[in-house]
Amino acid sequence: MTRILTHLAEIGQDYDALFCDLWGCVHNGIAPWPEAVAALQAYRQGGGRVILLTNAPRPRQFVIAQLDRLGVPRDAWDDVVTSGDAAQDAMFAGAAGRRVWFIGTEKDLGFFDDVPPEHADAAPIERVALSDAQGIVCTGPFDEFNETPEDYRAQLIFAKTKGMKLLCANPDIVVDMGDKRIYCAGAIAELYDRMGGESLYFGKPHHPIYDLARRRMVAAGGPEQARILCIGDGIRTDVRGAVDEGLDVVFVTGGLAAESFGSDVENPDPDLLRDWLKAEDYEGIAFAIGRLR
Repeated sequence: MTRILTHLAEIGQDYDALFCDLWGCVHNGIAPWPEAVAALQAYRQGGGRVILLTNAPRPRQFVIAQLDRLGVPRDAWDDVVTSGDAAQDAMFAGAAGRRVWFIGTEKDLGFFDDVPPEHADAAPIERVALSDAQGIVCTGPFDEFNETPEDYRAQLIFAKTKGMKLLCANPDIVVDMGDKRIYCAGAIAELYDRMGGESLYFGKPHHPIYDLARRRMVAAGGPEQARILCIGDGIRTDVRGAVDEGLDVVFVTGGLAAESFGSDVENPDPDLLRDWLKAEDYEGIAFAIGRLR
């Protein structure tokens, strides 16, 4: 049975490192949650390593800059690993071709422009019209506050008939920006898959981002055979990824699925939680918590 925690400190000493999700766990896209920040700071002060593991489609330096703007202090984490880091490596290796149609916003252009040193000599990736593309790179909708995946159906039908692969830089389906729920690249990629197209994924719950996180964790001073605890609010990304990697996970119930567990966000109803996890086929996960604290 899943154990409901009130504080991370109840189990933190049993693990060498945390792989902690950002959006929905540490911040809501607008501001950090002070208790979550304090929990991570305390964990690090006790000798643990904190790797912030996010499906953000931008390379890590852009996410670090965002954390600075939001006011998440740097003593709350050791390193940041993004879906953008893992997907960018695949893009520059040519996974979707070298001429690509880009679906995303201006804030994500660093995905193309900030070339990793290991790909400095690679042939450039050119952003072109869909009719001239070899593949698609998607970091999210053009207008993330108003569009849905269905707005892209016609373009995806064309891409499928041309045999294009869609490189998904963020496997998340939705996130909450304050009180506004917005679609992510994963929702567009999921639609493309349902239509018979082929999407490529590198963030949670897929292995490449966990492999990169482990390497970054060791580089930050963590042991190579570390006891790792994952924290996240996405059942299909954070929880599934942890389970597939054979890692324990703390499911943050006060995130994306908060309305499913009763009126008290901080204290999920045990019966509702048990039934919901059973319906999702994850009734055996180790831990849950209302909000990270």
